[in-house]
Amino acid sequence: MASTKEIRGKIKSVQNTRKITKAMEMVAASKMRKAQERMRAARPYADKVRNIAAHMSEANSEYQHPFLMSRPQIKGAGLILITTDKGLCGGMNTNIMRAATARMKEWTEAGVQLQTTAIGGKGLGFLNRIGANVVSHITHIGDAPQLNDLIGSIKVQLDAYVAGEIDVLYLGYTKFINSMKQDSVLVQLLPLPASTLAQTEQEAIAYSWDYVYEPSAEAVVDDLLIRYVEALIFQAVAENIASEQSARMVAMKAASDNAKNVIGELQMIYNKSRQAAITKELSEIVGGAAAV
Repeated sequence: MASTKEIRGKIKSVQNTRKITKAMEMVAASKMRKAQERMRAARPYADKVRNIAAHMSEANSEYQHPFLMSRPQIKGAGLILITTDKGLCGGMNTNIMRAATARMKEWTEAGVQLQTTAIGGKGLGFLNRIGANVVSHITHIGDAPQLNDLIGSIKVQLDAYVAGEIDVLYLGYTKFINSMKQDSVLVQLLPLPASTLAQTEQEAIAYSWDYVYEPSAEAVVDDLLIRYVEALIFQAVAENIASEQSARMVAMKAASDNAKNVIGELQMIYNKSRQAAITKELSEIVGGAAAV
């Protein structure tokens, strides 16, 4: 059995660790609330752009944007993988990486050429480790990223799709459900699925306007659909950040609870060790007195 001094040192060490995890839990809880506010604030813009893009696409049936046209054969594929820059957030990054790995394996077996974009340090490290073709990346985006920070890395994939270098583009991120649940999502970004631009009757009535285009309908639709895709990616980044803070809060709470249990167990071992030492000393005293 370890000496009481060693056990006291272990208890002190675990107590210090628990202080750190408790502080990180509180910081993550505070950041999570702010991240949720930013996530919800980004939704109205994406919804507005989606409705306008849907109506304008239907109003100009003679023009089909490349983002709306499915290609018969997939020879090249793109993947935008959104992860965190930091760790200590449970299995959040591992889950989305596992989903991405499964899809990339399917493409490889089908002979599809793959190019990837990493948003977040963990995803960039993962893609480099497996030898993926990383054509663009951005890291250290912080807790409050701006769309302008993301456009550069996104544009590489969008230009590749328009140029025909890739025939499909997927987006992988962690979707925020609630504080205790986050889902790994791998969705098709381009070509835009028909359900993405589908409108309800109320939305169709609300956006049933006649437009005057300047300089042309094609130019306006082109810019609008690009803004819409960028808004989708920005929304995914906001969802991922909210998920990160939620997952970190839960992970740090679990770590704090485990540290508390360990401290309790070490305290019990310490008491037993101390009691054994006292009993041994008493036995030696009684034995010495009896010998005298």
